Amino acid sequence: MGYAFREEGALLTRYNTRMAQAWEAGRDPAATHQALHAPEFRRALAGCFLSGVLFSFLGAILPLWRHHLTEDFLVVGNYFLSLNLGILAGVGLAERLARTKSITVLLVLAASVASAAFLWLALVPQAAGPWWRMAGVFVLGCGNGLLNTGVFHAVSPAYRHDPAATVVLAGTFFGLGSMVTALLVAGTFYVYTVPSILIFLALIPGYFVVVYARAASPQSAGARHPSIRQVLKDFRSPAAVLLTLLLFFQFGNEWSIAGWLALFLIQRLGISPETSLVLLAVYWLALLVGRISALLVLTRVSHTRLLMGSVLAAILGCAMLLSTDNRFGAVAGILLVGGGFAPIYPLVVEKIGGRFPYYHPGLFNGLFSCALTGGLLAPWSLGWFATRWGVKVVMMLPLAGTLMVLLLLLLLWAETKLIGTESERVRAPDAG
Repeated sequence: MGYAFREEGALLTRYNTRMAQAWEAGRDPAATHQALHAPEFRRALAGCFLSGVLFSFLGAILPLWRHHLTEDFLVVGNYFLSLNLGILAGVGLAERLARTKSITVLLVLAASVASAAFLWLALVPQAAGPWWRMAGVFVLGCGNGLLNTGVFHAVSPAYRHDPAATVVLAGTFFGLGSMVTALLVAGTFYVYTVPSILIFLALIPGYFVVVYARAASPQSAGARHPSIRQVLKDFRSPAAVLLTLLLFFQFGNEWSIAGWLALFLIQRLGISPETSLVLLAVYWLALLVGRISALLVLTRVSHTRLLMGSVLAAILGCAMLLSTDNRFGAVAGILLVGGGFAPIYPLVVEKIGGRFPYYHPGLFNGLFSCALTGGLLAPWSLGWFATRWGVKVVMMLPLAGTLMVLLLLLLLWAETKLIGTESERVRAPDAG
């Protein structure tokens, strides 16, 4: 036990040293300015915007596919499963391509696949079986997996110089893409046909194909990942298990609401599809503004207090959405949920960086792969639960998941205190 704590203390010491060195390097104004204004980084931010469009597509398109009328929740859940499987397939393909191909090849291929998926979905007739749409959603997920891998590799140079600015900018563009998708579908809901809207969506990644192809770069996408042995070694640590479970539930909470909120508002409160999509955009806006605001106050507020306050706000928001019967209560609940969820992920990623510094928050591996895969399965599981217990379970599951996040935060806080106490006890005899 003492040896394990000494190893943990040594790891944290080495990490603090490296972070101090990286901070000093990152303070070079010229290097930071060059990294954040490089053409490659601007294209990566555009990719973050496109990733937001692709990730948020299902949550916005479900009312357009009239699933608020059929109440076939099992089919809706299978859409999310298809998207998840497609993302996994795309990431696997991207990691193989990244060994020999440039980042530009990955981005062009990703945008091409996404555009083809939208066109496929536009050609599927309304009367066709759901499997045809599931196939299109799977292909869309493949494009998303390819895109995310290319984008994460592209932002790595800027991330090394200024992690905070990189995360803020990437998250901002991702949130804008998600919000634009909801607003776009809402604004065209009663104006254009379903195929027309999908063709218009296909033009977005199609435009990026041209942009990325014209800005060809020989930069390789190769990256080093932690070995399987290192990943397995990490999972022997209670901190790794707690952090992975925390991200597992938090991803599940955010994407359950993002995917099902529109259907929930239509069926639970009788809100029109157009208005429900506008409120979905409000949820994305709350997440976006909340994360930017959280980063602005991190140096002035205790991180532990901020985390606890965020979780409690999210719990209150879920409870309000579950119990409200009017639009005002829905808006208040959405703002609380979005604002409450917003700081949790950045603060947890910061903690993972402190305990496991070799993990890049953007790379789909190790702790993040387990957490993100599980989190994306949550909207699928809601299809099964909603079929049995009704659409109200859409808010009950995130409420339970947020309570689990609160419990895991308390356990993680206790584990950190325990390690700190034991480390002091181990160092005390050496100091004497």
